[in-house]
Amino acid sequence: MLGVVARRLAGVVAGTVTGAAELLLLVLAWPLRKRWTAPMVALERARLRVLFAQDSDPGPAGPGYLALRGLAGLLGGYLATSLLFLGLLFLAGAGWAALTGQVIPVSLHFPGIRLITETRIVGLVSGLFLIGVGGFCCLGVVAVERRLAARFLGPGTSERMRRRIAELTTSRSGIVRAVDDERRRIERDLHDGVQQHGVALAMLLGRARHDPGAAADLVGQAYTESRRLLDELRSVAWRVYPTALDELGLRSALAGVAEWSSVPVTIRYGLAGRPVPEVETALYFVTREAITNAVKHAQAHDILVVLTEDERTVSVVISDDGRGGADPAGAGLSGLARRVLALDGVFEVTGSEGGGTRVRATLPRQAPCG
Repeated sequence: MLGVVARRLAGVVAGTVTGAAELLLLVLAWPLRKRWTAPMVALERARLRVLFAQDSDPGPAGPGYLALRGLAGLLGGYLATSLLFLGLLFLAGAGWAALTGQVIPVSLHFPGIRLITETRIVGLVSGLFLIGVGGFCCLGVVAVERRLAARFLGPGTSERMRRRIAELTTSRSGIVRAVDDERRRIERDLHDGVQQHGVALAMLLGRARHDPGAAADLVGQAYTESRRLLDELRSVAWRVYPTALDELGLRSALAGVAEWSSVPVTIRYGLAGRPVPEVETALYFVTREAITNAVKHAQAHDILVVLTEDERTVSVVISDDGRGGADPAGAGLSGLARRVLALDGVFEVTGSEGGGTRVRATLPRQAPCG
C-alpha cells in the first residue's frame, strides 16, 4: 500500500515537471512541434505505465493532449505538492516544539469565541489538515491524468474495429468448437445409454421369440427395458434442448434441472421478465452444466443458483459446497466460457480445494448483433 502511494506521489511530482516542460515547448517551440511531440508523448506513456499503472495503446497523440495534460499536471501537481510540503513543515514545527519544550501561547479569535492554544497544537492540526487536502488533490490529479490518457492515448476507431474483428473471429471459432464438443457428448450419450438399452431390448425380444416357455418373463423384462430406454431418450432430449425453455421459460426449465438432480438444488430467481432467447439459452446451459459438474465431480451436498439483473446485464451464480478444484480449462467449463464470450459476456470460475466452487456468468440483457 505504501509503495502504491509513493509511486502515485512520484507520478504527480514527475507530471508537474513534465507538464511545465510541455507548456514551455508549446509556447516557445510550436513550429518544431512535429519533432518533440512524439518523444514527449512516449515519455508520458512511460510515466503513466510505471507510476500510475495506466496502460495505453500505441497510436498518435497530438499537441492537444500535451496542452491539457500539461495544464492539469502543472496546476494540480503544484497545488498538491505545495499543500503536502506546507503540511510537513507544520508537522515538523510541531515536532520541534515538542522536542525542545518551547511552548508559545497562541490566541485565536472567532466570532463570539476566543480560543487560547499553543504552537504545537496549531502545527499538528494544521499539518494534518494540509496533508489530507493535499492527498485528495493528488487523487484528483491521478484521476484527471487517467481520464485524459483514456481519451487521447486509447485506441482509435480503426484499432477498436480491429480488436472487435479479432474478438468476433475468436468467439466464432470458439462456438464452432463448442458445437463440436456438444455433438460428441450427444453421440456418447446415445452410444452409452440409448443404444445399450436398445440392444438389450432387442435381445430380450429375440429370446422371447425363440423360447416360448420363458416368453412371459422375457416380455416383462423387455417392458422394463423399454421404460428405461424411454427415460434415457427423454433425458438425452432434455440435455440437448428442453422444450420447457421455449414453452414455459427459464424458471420452469431450471426447475426441471433441479428436479432431475440427485443433489438438492435451491434456485433464487430474481429476473423480472424473460431475457432474449440467446441470453436465456446461455443462462440455462451454464446453470445445467454447472449443476451437472457439481453432482458428478465435486461430490457436492447442496447447490445454490442465484439469478439477478440490473439495467444492462443478467447474471447467474451457481455455488456448491463440494470439494472444489474445478478446472476452468476443462471441456465442459471451457465450452460454457466460449458460449458466454460469444454473447459479449463474462464467465468466471472461482473456488479452492475443499472450499466449494462458484461459477458466475454475466451477460448483456440484449444479445450482440455481431
